[in-house]
Amino acid sequence: MTSTDQKGPAVLEMSALKDGNSAISADAVAVDIHDNVGDDRNVPKKKTKTKEEELNDLKKELEMDEHKVPLDELCQRYDTNRVKGLRPEQVVEYLARDGYNELTPPETTAWWVKFAKQLFGGFSTLLWIGAILCFIAFTIQSVEQSNPQKDNLFLGVVLAVVVIVTGCFTYYQEAKSSAIMDSFKTMVPQMAVVIRNGEKLTLNARELVVGDVVEVKGGDRVPADLRIVSTHGLKVDNSSLTGESEPQSRSAEFTHDNPLETKNIAFFSTSVLEGAAMGLVVNTGDRTVMGRIANLASGLEIGETPIAKEIAHFIHIITSVAVFLGVTFFIVAFPLGYDWLDAVLFLIGIIVANVPEGLLATVTVALTLTAKRMASKNCLVKNLEAVETLGSTSVICSDKTGTLTQNRMTVSHMWFNSEIYEADTSEDQTGESFDKSSSEWSSLARIAGLCNRAMFKPNQDDSVLILARECTGDASETALLKCVELSVGSVEDMRARNQKVAEIPFNSSNKYQVSIHETEDANDPRYLLVMKGAPERILDRCSTILLNGEEVNMDENLRAQFNDAYLTLGGMGERVLGFCHYFLPADQYPVGYNFNTDEVNFPLDNLCFVGLISMIDPPRAAVPDAVAKCRTAGIRVIMVTGDHPITAEAIAKSVGIILPDSKTVEQIAEERGVHVSQVDPREANAAVLHGSDLKDMSEADLDKFLSSHDEVVFARTSPQQKLIIVEGCQRMGRIVAVTGDGVNDSPALKRADIGVAMGISGSDVSKQAADMILLDDNFASIVTGVEEGRLIFDNLKKSIAYTLTSNIPEISPFLLFIIANIPLPLGTITILFIDLGTDMVPAISLAYEEAETDIMKRLPRDPKRDKLVNDRLISNSYGQIGMIQASAGFFTYFVILAENGFLPSRLFGIREDWDDENIQDLEDSYGQEWTFDARKQLEYTCHTSFFVSIIIVQWADLLICKTRKNSIFHQGLKNHHLSFGLFFETALACLLIYTPGLNKGLRLYPLKINWWAPALPFSLIIFIYDEVRKYLIRRYPGGWVERETYY
Repeated sequence: MTSTDQKGPAVLEMSALKDGNSAISADAVAVDIHDNVGDDRNVPKKKTKTKEEELNDLKKELEMDEHKVPLDELCQRYDTNRVKGLRPEQVVEYLARDGYNELTPPETTAWWVKFAKQLFGGFSTLLWIGAILCFIAFTIQSVEQSNPQKDNLFLGVVLAVVVIVTGCFTYYQEAKSSAIMDSFKTMVPQMAVVIRNGEKLTLNARELVVGDVVEVKGGDRVPADLRIVSTHGLKVDNSSLTGESEPQSRSAEFTHDNPLETKNIAFFSTSVLEGAAMGLVVNTGDRTVMGRIANLASGLEIGETPIAKEIAHFIHIITSVAVFLGVTFFIVAFPLGYDWLDAVLFLIGIIVANVPEGLLATVTVALTLTAKRMASKNCLVKNLEAVETLGSTSVICSDKTGTLTQNRMTVSHMWFNSEIYEADTSEDQTGESFDKSSSEWSSLARIAGLCNRAMFKPNQDDSVLILARECTGDASETALLKCVELSVGSVEDMRARNQKVAEIPFNSSNKYQVSIHETEDANDPRYLLVMKGAPERILDRCSTILLNGEEVNMDENLRAQFNDAYLTLGGMGERVLGFCHYFLPADQYPVGYNFNTDEVNFPLDNLCFVGLISMIDPPRAAVPDAVAKCRTAGIRVIMVTGDHPITAEAIAKSVGIILPDSKTVEQIAEERGVHVSQVDPREANAAVLHGSDLKDMSEADLDKFLSSHDEVVFARTSPQQKLIIVEGCQRMGRIVAVTGDGVNDSPALKRADIGVAMGISGSDVSKQAADMILLDDNFASIVTGVEEGRLIFDNLKKSIAYTLTSNIPEISPFLLFIIANIPLPLGTITILFIDLGTDMVPAISLAYEEAETDIMKRLPRDPKRDKLVNDRLISNSYGQIGMIQASAGFFTYFVILAENGFLPSRLFGIREDWDDENIQDLEDSYGQEWTFDARKQLEYTCHTSFFVSIIIVQWADLLICKTRKNSIFHQGLKNHHLSFGLFFETALACLLIYTPGLNKGLRLYPLKINWWAPALPFSLIIFIYDEVRKYLIRRYPGGWVERETYY
């Protein structure tokens, strides 16, 4: 095998049992055997590969021949001795050449770099720019003016504090979801028993080298990739690699071309469940299967999340608007007679006024609240931005076992008396599918109970349902145990009444299990032999069959019936077992007979066939509805499994991934009686693709396949193929969610737009690589998450629309102040109170808004066209509602000044005199003289009234932002957080205005109650205008109003 660090890592990739209860077929993995199988570890060093080339190598299929080469030849290749092991000088040489047997940790990002990204990335950048411009403006004012106002300094400090606080909050939220490799470290065995120079040593596993002879026993972790030399009942748990907990037996025999299915290879970090073995180390460290997966997972780049892209797009829009307005008025300032210093201050002021200071905190808090809500629904989100990503998902690549199914084998059908019966899996056994008192069923149930090593774990509460009780034993035997317990009563009592006297355990070569029992009939001294196993093997050993309570000779007709039943059950994707029995003649096998199971001294042929029992890992109850919801929502569900295509297709049809009337190319060809190649693939809506066919596909072929079929199942896939499928979907512009539970899934989980790990059955590594963890391992929880993700996207739109609307009444006073030379209608400090005070809680309350009725009937959003902030949202917030709000503010401003003697005609061009401290006798429209202090008191009263008018029109804005299409009368006022938001902004405004001492410091003055009234009609206008707009959208879908105003 080519496995040298001079040549780069051996092209080793994991492709093991991902779903189903049997190992993946040879077709799941391409195995390329080197022409030259000699040791090539001393070849000249090649040029260093780029990171991309290394990752592409890691994606390739497993290449090795160590499982095929005769053991003596393998020992010669590694210059080792299978009895004495390596010599000390060889160990030193190999360690120097290959390095320690440990995983190379990836480059990690320092905590301070991550923190800096939170402080200076995305939306924070815009706020920092605003803060810096404020400090520049204050510096210019300090130089030019003897007594400068400190508004800009105050604003700059507040902006900086907002960024720092929200940055710390986000960093804290996401600090937990780091270091994929840390979880790999916990899987690495610490010590190993190794034979070197004929001596048995216990040393640190990191010191192992290729060619070492290692001993492992039950309870150990396999310390490196091993070729098994000898074994005594060794069983390993590959679930750390595959997510599949079925124990795998290991032996010294070469049993399969596929190295991942052959029994003579044990993989680094897998657990030894029982038995003992001696093995030859064939790969260490990064060159092991686990090392390959670790490097692939840690080497993949993580792209930007959709919400991060949307926020970046939003920043570009806001920045463009701010810079456009700022530069425009910078240029306009010169013709209006301002000097360059004033023009620069105007430029800075307008840009800062456009920055929505509170929006960063609003988005962060909204995402956090949704993450908490999702956690209560069994979706634990590790990365805040992943909350929205799930809502954008257009393709879900899902595992089968444990996600779509219950990960619990259950008896589904049985065949006896020449009929197929559906199993009754109800706890109270009320399902009348067959006569449970029949002698044939009694015989079949007796064999299933006695020829069975599964047992219920002790000390379980009797109130626990039988189907939910924990058992020891493999999945199939557990299913049989529960079925018999439900149908005929206590299996433990049955076994006590029919004592076992001999047993031949199941093995892969015989494919049957036999046990011999005393019978409970005191009048019958005969022993009962019971056997179960592969149906065709069992049938071959039978000469009679039990029919209607009698043994009849097996004939061709009965064999044909058996074959029909076997094909029917197998075609439903079920795992089928055959059962037979035989009463041993008392004269040949008297009581006390010494049965020898090594040199068999009892009959194993001419038995009596009793029946078949089939099992399947049934779909979770909630999955079909969840898949149907996905269809309605335009989300494509693709099954990616390591299981057999027939089983995969059966489960896909039962949960609705493939519809009942959909046909594959193979089914169309069968109906027409033609070869598959004569059928146009586009005619088939559904497709089940085998891993061996996927292996031969180019990227273009895969893209064509994915776009040609709506309903797709990938069966017998290897883990690197799962990664290739994800990348294929992403090339089509889809946002992909992937589920996985094994270490081998970690590359696909990391590459996906959102990786979803299993909380119960998932390995630590898969949980680290994922963005989200399903606490209940249930596919239906993903659909709940999709709904929450879509809801937060909708609600963020609403929050942003609400927040941006007040930008116009905040900016327009400043613009009119420049153009019309009027006293400043609204101060900088007051704007801050709106953005960081009164608007914050109402904006966050929109995150609690319930979904509009159509949320799961819409197609997934197109990330290229359906933006978080689009031109229609800007048009609606700035050009429509914002203008009405600004009108309300100016109306109130002019009313108050007019009541105090300054009619609008007097205000234009008055600004310079108004702000001049030396003018103490400025006349109003009626000839009254105003001192500087009196003018400023009136100006601050105007600031307060403008502030109050914005609060009042924002009441209506908050109500209209509850929905984007529905009427508020349809949506209702069930969001109590929003009701609190309305109360909060009003109460805070009153607190700021009417608290003695506080108002003076904040330059706000108590208003007469009647000065709250001028803005009320505008609030009503906003509400009526928007209700009419939404009515027209609903009344004329796709019409001009929807095209121009629906955001």
